[in-house]
Order: sequence, then C-alpha cells, then structure tokens
Amino acid sequence: MNRPLRFLTTIALGVAAILFSSCATTSTGGASGTAFSFDPPAKKPTNISAVKIHISTGAGRMYVTEGNEVLLATPCGVGTSATPTPKGNHRITSKTRHRRRQSNPGAGYPMTYWQSFYSAAYGMHWGFVKPYPSTHGCIRLPLNSARKIFDMTRVGTPVNVSTSQPWDSTIGAKLPRLDDGPLPNPPDSYMKSTKVFADQEQGKMWNFN
Repeated sequence: MNRPLRFLTTIALGVAAILFSSCATTSTGGASGTAFSFDPPAKKPTNISAVKIHISTGAGRMYVTEGNEVLLATPCGVGTSATPTPKGNHRITSKTRHRRRQSNPGAGYPMTYWQSFYSAAYGMHWGFVKPYPSTHGCIRLPLNSARKIFDMTRVGTPVNVSTSQPWDSTIGAKLPRLDDGPLPNPPDSYMKSTKVFADQEQGKMWNFN
C-alpha cells in the first residue's frame, strides 16, 4: 500500500472509530428498540393501598413501588421544557381503561389505560414513546407497561414527579432506550375503531407486534 492510500485509510478508520464510540455512548441501558417490543417484568402488589408511582423527568423513567420494592420499572415519555410534566406530589384522580382524546387536534385518538394526576388534563397513558421530552405534559408509556401499571393502581395512588428518582442509576440505567419516532402512523380508520382497544388488551397493535 502506498503512503497516500495508507494515510487516507488511517483517517477513515479513525473517523469510523469516533463515530462508533459516539453512537455507543448515546444509548443508556440495554438494547434500543420500539416501545411495542418492551414487556417489563411486573410483580403483583400484596397491598394496593401501599403502591406508589415515581416519575423521573430527567431520566424518562417510571417506577412502581410497594414499600422499598420496585414492582415495575419502565421508560416513559415526559413533557417538554415548554410544556413540562408538573413536578411535585400528586395522586391518581381518575382511571379510564379505554379513553379517547376529547379535544382537537386529534379528537378520537386512543389514550388507552388513562390515569389522570395533578388535574384532569394530565395523565399517564399509552402513547408513542420517544427517548427525549416530547409530550404536552402527559406521561406516555409503552403499551405493556401502561396495561400492567393500570392494573396495579387505584384512584388515590400517590404519584411523585421529580427531576430524578433514587433508582435512576441502578434499575433505570438497565432499561432499554425506546424510540417510536421512526414508526409510521397507523391508519386513522384503525385508531378510531374499537379494534384498537381489543388489540391493546392483548398487548399488540396494528402491525407493530
């Protein structure tokens, strides 16, 4: 190999190494994927009145606990800086298993496994999850996470929203990076049909599973 070619090859390899190391440091936890492939392990609470929800807006994580035990941990979508998820101590004020968006734009869009907190306008529900703040203040959850969490709580369950939570560097750091951003939008005819709720009860939706 002559000197100019060797020099260019060295540069190319160096650039590739930088790009590879850059990509490797942007992901946290396990493998990347979409929220539809994520099915978190969950432990049934022994006393539902002792269950609490903890949301980390900085890490994009939610933890369901009973006492000192984490029953379920999941990535979640949180509010942007312009429309933040309200921090503080709240409680679940209502639960609607099969809920649809009431206002425009997007009236009729499914917001399955809805659990409101803070006020009627803010809730935890199924939604397309992205690995950065992207909501208008609600908490979007992977489908299987939303379904399981809905069955672990009650009206009155405490909800703490904070920049960080004690488990972010341990349990939270091992969770996968989920990004539904590249997925196509399902047909409106499907999203506004009753089939979307029937499918979601089985942990699936459209052709993502």
